[in-house]
Amino acid sequence: MLISEVVFCPYCGEENEVEIDPSAGRIQAYEEDCQVCCRPWQVKVKIDAEGQASVSLFTEDDSSGD
Repeated sequence: MLISEVVFCPYCGEENEVEIDPSAGRIQAYEEDCQVCCRPWQVKVKIDAEGQASVSLFTEDDSSGD
């Protein structure tokens, strides 16, 4: 079962929805493009013991995404 989360693009600020697959692991990192401005973000996901996802987005040049 996928988890849907609403996030805001770090470039244009527009709302986007991402779908997270919990079977991919409790800690995930991948790249996804904004559905509005098409710029790529680094997506970091942490899923807690209760199955709640915490999603963080970083720009390509944001060192905190490494």
